[in-house]
Amino acid sequence: MKFAEKKPVRVAILDLYEGVANQGMRCIREILDQYGEANFLDIEYHEFDVRQKLEVPDISYDIYISSGGPGSPLESKGSEWEHHFFQWLNQVEAWNGNPANLQKKYAFFICHSFQLLCRHYRLAEVSKRRSTAFGVFPVHLLNEGKDESIFEGLNDPFYAVDSRDYQVISPYYGRIKKMGASVLCIEKERPHVPLERAIMAIRFNRFMIGTQFHPEADAIGMSMYLQLEEKKNSVIAAHGQAKWESMIEQLNDPDKILWTYSHVLPNFLNQAAEHLQTEEV
Repeated sequence: MKFAEKKPVRVAILDLYEGVANQGMRCIREILDQYGEANFLDIEYHEFDVRQKLEVPDISYDIYISSGGPGSPLESKGSEWEHHFFQWLNQVEAWNGNPANLQKKYAFFICHSFQLLCRHYRLAEVSKRRSTAFGVFPVHLLNEGKDESIFEGLNDPFYAVDSRDYQVISPYYGRIKKMGASVLCIEKERPHVPLERAIMAIRFNRFMIGTQFHPEADAIGMSMYLQLEEKKNSVIAAHGQAKWESMIEQLNDPDKILWTYSHVLPNFLNQAAEHLQTEEV
């Protein structure tokens, strides 16, 4: 994709990791750098430490990406940082709802951020899992997901990195329909487990979308990270040797995480960039 008018694209990254060491922020930065270089766009991005410093972006940015993060998406209800986070969200909604604002604000919500929005909008039940979901898992598209542009180029099922203690289940379809939202995909089918499958992505509206999984997960970087002795030992202690070996194998499969990494967030950026750059070559 090339554009006649190459104005800078301003991106705000809302960091919800609360200072906890992670790979997510590195991966988001790298996707933005790679996308800008591949599409001849000047992408400027700034990071906001939402939970530790109560930082949120103003409404001047073109695109917003809100990260995953540790802890409970339920226990933070009413906290000061959540107050600031939802104030920012209200500003984005108000901007997009104003017909006078022709250029809209696009927002993507990952994992913890996705859970917060589902709770905030009361679109589904957000609850603690019986056990931690950690690994590479298949994600199954629903009918709405098959027509969703951020999944363009992906197989059904596609594979994604999942790392969470909480889940979004039991969609409230009345509220979803009233809001104009749609459930796009669900987690892997487990016929031997009598539990409802979690929702893995929702389009909240034309300009806002979120995923329960981590579309930013970089297969090569994550594989190297998981093979560091300290991290390897911690994963094996928590999830077992077989889980660690399975993750390494699937991270190195070019049709799985590498494919998801190169499609989902870049497809979202395509949507936003096409809206911002009105004159195409």
